[in-house]
Amino acid sequence: MTPLYLVFIPFCISLLLVAWIHPRLVKIANLKNIVDNPDARKLQRTPVPVLGGVAVFFGVVVSMGCMAPVMNGTHMLVIIMAMMAMLYTGTMDDILNLSPAFRFLVEIIVILLLIFVGGYSIDDFHTLWGIGQIPVWAAIPLTVFAATGIINAINLINGVNGLSSGFCIMACILFGVLFFLAGDTPMAILAAVSGGALIPFFMHNVFGKTSKMFIGDGGTLVMGGVMSVFVIAVLKQGSLSASYVSERVGLVAFTLAVLSVPVFDTLRVMATRLLNGASPFRPDKTHLHHMFIELGCSHVATTVAILSMNFLIVLAWWLLMTLGASVDMQFYAVVAMSLLATFGTYHFMQWHIRQNTRFLGIMRQLGYRTHVSRTGIFIWLQKTMDRI
Repeated sequence: MTPLYLVFIPFCISLLLVAWIHPRLVKIANLKNIVDNPDARKLQRTPVPVLGGVAVFFGVVVSMGCMAPVMNGTHMLVIIMAMMAMLYTGTMDDILNLSPAFRFLVEIIVILLLIFVGGYSIDDFHTLWGIGQIPVWAAIPLTVFAATGIINAINLINGVNGLSSGFCIMACILFGVLFFLAGDTPMAILAAVSGGALIPFFMHNVFGKTSKMFIGDGGTLVMGGVMSVFVIAVLKQGSLSASYVSERVGLVAFTLAVLSVPVFDTLRVMATRLLNGASPFRPDKTHLHHMFIELGCSHVATTVAILSMNFLIVLAWWLLMTLGASVDMQFYAVVAMSLLATFGTYHFMQWHIRQNTRFLGIMRQLGYRTHVSRTGIFIWLQKTMDRI
C-alpha cells in the first residue's frame, strides 16, 4: 500500500496551484480573445474563456515535479511529454480549429511514444477468455486503438458544464484507490494530482459566472491521455494492480466499467454517423448529454445523471465480482449494462420525443425542476467562486 502522505501532499499542491492560476488564466484568455464562441451546435450563449486545460496541466505537472524523488523518472517524463503534446494540439485546435485527421494523427504518434519509449502497452488480459499475456504484434495495435478511443471519448463528452471534468474526477478516484491499495505509487500520485487539479476547475466551470472557463480540447485530450495511461497501467504485464487483486477480479471489466458511458456513447454516436453516410468525426447534437438538455434538464442535472449512470455500472460490476461471477461474466455484464445505459436510454427517449408521449411531458417537467441556478444556494456558490 502506498503511504497516505505521498498521495495527500501532491493532491493538495495540485488543488491549490490550479485554484491560484485559474482566475489569472481567465483574465489572459479574455484579454487575448482565446474564447469559445457560441454557435448552433454549442449550448452556451456567450463567449467563454477556453484555457482550462492549461490550468489543469500546470497543476498536474508541477505537483508531479514536487514528488519526483518517489516517482519513476523516465516513465513519468514520457507521460509529461505525452501530456504536453496533447495540450499543445488541443489548444491549437481550440484556437485554429485543426482538422480531425491531423489531431487523430498526433494522438497516434503520442500513443506510439508511450509504447516504444515509456513501455506502456496493453499486453495482458488477466485471464479474460483464458488469455494472459498478449504478443507484441497484437498488443501494439490494441493499445493504439484503445487509447485513441478513450482520448476521443473523453473529448466528446465535453458538452455541458462539469461533465468531462466531473467524470475524470470520478475516474481518478476509482483508479487511484486501486493504485493506492496495490502500492503503485507513481500511478497513485498521478491520479491524486489529476483529481486535485480538476476539482477547482470543476467548481468554477459549474458554479462560476465571470470566473467560468471551459477546459477546451487541450484539457480533454490531456485527461483522455491520462485515462489511457491508467488503463494501460492496469492491463500491462507485471501490473501491480493485477498482483494485488485476486484472480477472480476482472480487471478488463473494471477498466471498461469505469469508462463505460463515455466509451459506449462515443461508439453509438460514431456508428450512427457512419450508418447515415457521414464522417464519424463530424460534430452533431446526438450525445446523451444533448438528449438530457433537450428534455429540459440543467447542466448540473445532466452531469449528475450521466455520472450516476456510470457509477452504477461500476457498482454493479463490483457486486457481481463480490458474488463470485467469473471474469468472463463480469465483462459480458459490463458490456450489456453499458449498451443499455447508452444505446438503450438514448433510443428509448428518442422514441418518446418523436411520439410526444405523456411520459415525455413528465420528464420535461422533472427536467425543468432541476434548474438549481434559480435557487439561492447556486447564486451564493456563483458569487463565492467569482470572488475567489
